[in-house]
Amino acid sequence: MHSRPAAASDRVRWQAFAACVAVAALTILDLSKVNVGLPSIESSLGGGPTELQLIVAGYALAFGLALVPAGRLGDIHSRKLFFAIGLSAFIAASIMCAIAPSVTILVVGRMLQGVAAGIHMPQVIGIIQQVFQGRERGMAFGLFGAIIGLSTAFGPTIGGLLIAIGGDTDGWRLLFWMNVPLGALALAFALWRLPGRGNGEREHTELDIVGILLLGVAVFSLMLPFVLTTGGADDDPQRWWWLVLFVIAAAAFVLWERSFQGRGKAPVVNFGLFRLAAYRNGVLIATAYFAATPAMFLITTLFLQTGLGLEAVYAGMVSIPFALVSAYTSWLGGKLVLGVGRKLVLYGLVLVFIGLGSAIPVALLAPPELVPWLIAGVLAIAGAGGGFVISPNQTLTLADVPVVHGGVAGSVAQVGQRVGTAVGVAAASSAFFATVYREEPTEGVLTAFTDAYAFGMLVALGLVLVAIVFAVIDVRPGSSSSAAR
Repeated sequence: MHSRPAAASDRVRWQAFAACVAVAALTILDLSKVNVGLPSIESSLGGGPTELQLIVAGYALAFGLALVPAGRLGDIHSRKLFFAIGLSAFIAASIMCAIAPSVTILVVGRMLQGVAAGIHMPQVIGIIQQVFQGRERGMAFGLFGAIIGLSTAFGPTIGGLLIAIGGDTDGWRLLFWMNVPLGALALAFALWRLPGRGNGEREHTELDIVGILLLGVAVFSLMLPFVLTTGGADDDPQRWWWLVLFVIAAAAFVLWERSFQGRGKAPVVNFGLFRLAAYRNGVLIATAYFAATPAMFLITTLFLQTGLGLEAVYAGMVSIPFALVSAYTSWLGGKLVLGVGRKLVLYGLVLVFIGLGSAIPVALLAPPELVPWLIAGVLAIAGAGGGFVISPNQTLTLADVPVVHGGVAGSVAQVGQRVGTAVGVAAASSAFFATVYREEPTEGVLTAFTDAYAFGMLVALGLVLVAIVFAVIDVRPGSSSSAAR
């Protein structure tokens, strides 16, 4: 007698999941598909390394700034409402980017896209946390990780195809136009199927405006100097003074939040979350991992296009093996995570390290005509590991977090990812371009770009190694996180 309502409830939950994951995929695509459009944008609108860096990393900067306040607002009021607001703004900002008459307008549009993404993405995590429990939540995050992995790795391929369709001059505009119809369809479906606030979930509390502003200043001043780092002659060493402001703002934020909580009010970030070992370690692992992988995709695309002369569409296709393999292992990881625990994440990171490390001798030693094929092969190894990192880590990170804090907990984790992206992209691209500028006049184009790729990948490898260290700490005997799993 009760099977029909249960089946209907299951169907509604998975339809809500489909709406969330579709929008998340569209958002993450914009972190990777624009990479292959940079040469086309440069030839169409001009702009130097700083502007091109801002088009990529500026999106991550604005994304990171909006995450925590938007997650907090969703937790307090309505995740469905802020999901709709963020997605609507994302569609509008995409139109602005698509019609941008200058590189300055495009940079501004990308920043606005990032803010919009930062509004709706924490609602995605919060809603998944809200509608699924236990093993079913692990399955949901497994599928979520698989689709996000596909989006990240297929982004360059999709971008290359769109540029091939639209032409070298204006094909990059299609990268943004595609968001408009897809976003509108997702918005209509989300308004139909996303759940409202469940009984007893709403927090009756005032919004901590001072805490939000202090956190915004801290995140901005931490990310900005890295966003402005290109490795070119236009790098201004004065940018590192922003880190002083970061230290001051971060200290003021912590003091204010403790005082605010001490008065019996709910702070922006509940520092009690960081006493959960699974949450704390998961955030650190994700931050380091997301510092490495977007940087790897960016410099691989730059190397293949500008160093080896591949067309954008073919340069993008090199990431397809990573996408396919990571999608499968993400799905598999979602099924295995509750049984294997954090060791699964550690094994995945080791595979990522092996795959990315193998790309360096391939670039340095293999004949140029074989390099794209061989890089695609070693990226498949890295993709196998990446699938065992993203979705299992997401599941374990949020496992002990109360649903009422799901949005802000997911937001803080994503802030770490966006900060990691800005730092990783800046460090790897700086190593890449600095090597090109230094060697190209004397060593030749191919040698300069090959060496640049090797140095950039060493940076990415170092970041993966940092993630491995955190994963080892998390699974060591006696760890409260590992003991709980």
